[in-house]
This record gives sequence, structure tokens and C-alpha cells, in this order.
Amino acid sequence: MNRDDLIWFLRRYKLAVQASVGLDGAPQSAVVGYAVSDDLEIVFDTVETTRKCLNLRADPRISLVIGWDDAITAQIEGVADFPSGAELERLQACYFTVYPDGRDRLTWPGITHVRVRPSWVRYSDFTQDPPRIMEVPVG
Repeated sequence: MNRDDLIWFLRRYKLAVQASVGLDGAPQSAVVGYAVSDDLEIVFDTVETTRKCLNLRADPRISLVIGWDDAITAQIEGVADFPSGAELERLQACYFTVYPDGRDRLTWPGITHVRVRPSWVRYSDFTQDPPRIMEVPVG
């Protein structure tokens, strides 16, 4: 599996479990709707007052699990940021392709978009015997 295959796999799904480190050091996770850019950037929206947003502003390390259906997953670790300006507009366009209703959420107080840049990915396919488990180069 290469980077393009990974992007194709991630685009088959719309939901991810994201995990971050809470302000008190405790783990926190949530389900998010996401989109993937051609540059392997994962983007989702949230509100500034959510635990995930507060956590990621304090500590940008994040992990995601995508594709738990059909016994095939991608486990992703990376760094989150909150783009602005042209970068934000580019990522919003990507996100709105998957979630057109995301445009309506732009009126919500405190809505923001989070970009995740993966630094490590493990792809696991347990539909095979033996299972196919591999790290995917993302750099």
C-alpha cells in the first residue's frame, strides 16, 4: 500500500474516532466526520468549546481510527492545527465536498476546522489469512 492507496481507502469512509490528551492528562475520544485532501490532510469541524478542540489547542497530538467496518482499519497518529486564510478555505472546500451541510455550520458560534497531518499510519486488514498489517509511508 502506498500513499495514494491510503487516500483512496480513507475516502471510502466518513467517520473516524479521534483521540486526544485532555487538559488533565486523561485520554478523550470522540467520533468526527472528516474529509481527506489530495495531500493526505484530514479535516473535520468542531466547536471551540468542545473538549477535543480545547485539548488540541493545548496539545496538538492526535490519533484517529478509520474504517472499522469489514475488519479493515487505518490507525493514524499525527499533529493537528487550526488553519486560517487561504489554507482554511482550501480545506473547507475539501470538507464541504463530503459534508455540504458543513456550510450551514459556518453560522454556528465558535465553529472551527481542524487539520490533521499524519506522521504514522498502520493499515490492518483482518479479512485475509494471515492478516495484512503494515505501516504506510506518509512522508
